[in-house]
Amino acid sequence: MKVFVAGGAGYIGSHTVYELIRAGHEVVVYDNLSTGRLGAVHPKARFYEGDILDKGRIIEVLNCERATGAVDVAMHFAAKLIVPESVSQPLEYYHNNVEGLRQMLVALVETEVKNIVFSSTAAVYGDSERGECFEDDLTLPINPYGETKLADERMLKWAGEAYGLNSCIFRYFNVAGADATLEIGLDKDQLTHLIPLIMQATLGLREKLSIFGNDYPTPDGTCIRDYIHVTDLAKAHVLGAEYLYQQQESLLVNLGSGKGYSVKEVVDVASQLFDFAYEYAPRRAGDPAKLTANITRAREQLAWQPILGLKDMLQSDHDYRQKLLEVSR
Repeated sequence: MKVFVAGGAGYIGSHTVYELIRAGHEVVVYDNLSTGRLGAVHPKARFYEGDILDKGRIIEVLNCERATGAVDVAMHFAAKLIVPESVSQPLEYYHNNVEGLRQMLVALVETEVKNIVFSSTAAVYGDSERGECFEDDLTLPINPYGETKLADERMLKWAGEAYGLNSCIFRYFNVAGADATLEIGLDKDQLTHLIPLIMQATLGLREKLSIFGNDYPTPDGTCIRDYIHVTDLAKAHVLGAEYLYQQQESLLVNLGSGKGYSVKEVVDVASQLFDFAYEYAPRRAGDPAKLTANITRAREQLAWQPILGLKDMLQSDHDYRQKLLEVSR
């Protein structure tokens, strides 16, 4: 397959590009480098600089690629994704995340690309009452980020019916870790995410970790979340692209480990690997007690199974960040 990856210089996009190339596919990366990094683009991928909001540029790139064979599958990772930022900048999030996808879909329809893998989020579920999320559950986002992704999912549904566009929508849970080569990883600190915050504490970049709340209705009183290694996530995208290419039908699946870890459990595992200090702090507003993925559909329809565990996520993320610190000294 030839795969067009919008946002392929970012964290998840770059790992997916690596896995696509390892699987023998041809990859075209399209990124405006606002949050992505050119050095994260696999050397065997062809890179084009451009913005997701620039329909004309996307069409230009897709038409240029026709010279060596049309694009079979497109992937969309080019979204803003920081929840607190979405609350303070909702219009920017709607502009980039919703209008950006619309511009890309217009370009795909015009250039007759029929398949798209889309990066969505567990944030579309909002506060799940039972804690375990199934794809057919009610979707009630509680922040603009989740709302924009749900709007995108609905846009893909209607575009599919109108234009024969097939979509594989992946709803992510908490993603962490780095590629085994340590060539790519999470370059920036997403300061609302637990594992990056732990890594800051282990590397001396913050004094201590704060655990927000220890009085939730869970076994140890801390929130329970689902964590998935970025390499497992990336491999699922390869399978999703292959599914679209072969089956020519749409799919919606959760991507997580299917196992919940409490914040305290993650901290305890990290403490076995690294030295760092932590303390308990008051709850944060809007944090549900439990949010995990049911991944039965991913297993059954894509034959996908997460392989790497929590220790792998923590160790690889730490090693990659330590490498960056050593290079910068």
